[in-house]
Amino acid sequence: MAEIRLARVEQGQTKIKNVPIAVTPEGFWCCPSPAVFQKSTKVQNTVSKPRPSSPPHKSNIQKRQVPVTEKRPTSTPLRSGVVSENQSAVADAPAASAAVAPERTPRLKTDHLPRKVSIEFGEPGTSDMKVVLLGKQGFCVKLSVHRNVLIENSNFFAKKLLEEEDALPCLQIDDCEDAEIYVETVGLMYCKDMKQRMIKQSVPRVLRILKVAEALGFNQCIHSCMQYLEAVPWVGEDEEEKVVSSILRLQGEGIGVTPILKRVSSNASAPSKDTLSQIMDMVLKSNEERGRREMKSIVLKLLRENSGSLPSCNEAIYNSCRSCLNALVSCFKQATEPESDDSTIAGKETMVKQIALESDNLTWLLEILADRQAADDFAIMWACQQELATFHGKLPVMSRYHVSCITARLFVGIGRGQLLPSKETRQMLLKTWLQPLINDYSWLQHGCRSFDRKVVEEGIGRTILTLPLEDQQSILLSWLGSFLKAGDNCPNLQKAFEVWWRRTFVRPYVESQGNSLHIDSLMAPK
Repeated sequence: MAEIRLARVEQGQTKIKNVPIAVTPEGFWCCPSPAVFQKSTKVQNTVSKPRPSSPPHKSNIQKRQVPVTEKRPTSTPLRSGVVSENQSAVADAPAASAAVAPERTPRLKTDHLPRKVSIEFGEPGTSDMKVVLLGKQGFCVKLSVHRNVLIENSNFFAKKLLEEEDALPCLQIDDCEDAEIYVETVGLMYCKDMKQRMIKQSVPRVLRILKVAEALGFNQCIHSCMQYLEAVPWVGEDEEEKVVSSILRLQGEGIGVTPILKRVSSNASAPSKDTLSQIMDMVLKSNEERGRREMKSIVLKLLRENSGSLPSCNEAIYNSCRSCLNALVSCFKQATEPESDDSTIAGKETMVKQIALESDNLTWLLEILADRQAADDFAIMWACQQELATFHGKLPVMSRYHVSCITARLFVGIGRGQLLPSKETRQMLLKTWLQPLINDYSWLQHGCRSFDRKVVEEGIGRTILTLPLEDQQSILLSWLGSFLKAGDNCPNLQKAFEVWWRRTFVRPYVESQGNSLHIDSLMAPK
């Protein structure tokens, strides 16, 4: 088996470090682990720290003098390793007498010594040139390589070496940003089956290899990196963005990046409306409660985060709204039919469940439209459902109260300014659906988990106060009669009532007083 020969960069005592070695059928190549490069940069800081002086020894304590030959490490030849020249062994001086402890000889400062690593590729003793990497961290990596291997695999080395008439014995690379990956990439030139080597790597490391391979014009390595990135999963959005940005950099260089980019983009110029409609239909028609609830939450979150990127999906959402509304009216019609036999009673129970489902679907669609500031047409559509409001009063409250969640959400949206329907639409909405909401209010508080009483009451009051003063009076006086009978089982609109009171009784008086004072001031003699 072939061996790796480690050249000595300088004379003197050195410390040998073992490094991992990759064996290929064509020969051997080795790449130091990141610790080798990191440790070499820390040597300066370690050796430059002053050692604390040893405390004075008492005269009655005697120490056995250790011979110098015992302290000096024996030189053991290693078959593979990395030569680090920034550390040197220092012999201890013999003691003057046996009764006094010997003084330590100060260690030689090595700040001025170059930190070097030497690596040899291929069969030992067959390299014909050196490549010297000068890293920005202040250390030097000397590679013993083969000229023909560099020329065959790298356009960069081929151009540098072939343009010289005489064979260059040494090529120096200044300001090497990533010496560790540079060494590994050169080692890959000695390996034919790169796929096996890539399997053991992580995505960030392969991206670093790809960057160096691109700089060296190492096309075979670039192709292997692309195959790896196309097959391996990308974990997280940050990693995906790094992969895509690295691939896009290669797009204009004639390298096949399309298979990788297909993972994040399609040939279609824009997402299809049919795809979004299909997703909506699948969620809305699901009979599994937990899965439907979780997917509604996910789709709502995704549409909320990307509201500006899907401008054409409102039409698909409104189509779903009409479909759900028609199904809801049909369910109310069937549920209000006269009872005949047991099968009809069982069918009505199914209709009640379907009413709850369709009501929840419409509430979810309204939430999406409100987030997209596109719910005005929904308010018009709901305000015109006089037939549905009539059916609503014929069913028991426990079967119908889910419908009032839709009305409550509309009032909240108007009160917050999320939708701006016309005055006629607001009037019709309050006329058609406020009293059914009041009738269902007790069940909404106890049967609807997402119901927030204060928010709903604030939304109803603000909606009423957007109407002309005469309409405010008519609606609030009707509410007052319900509130005096039901108490907590009716919306508390006292804040809206106070505003209407000030507008009706206080403001005219203040204005009349202000006008009188103004007229008196004009008539007063000057």
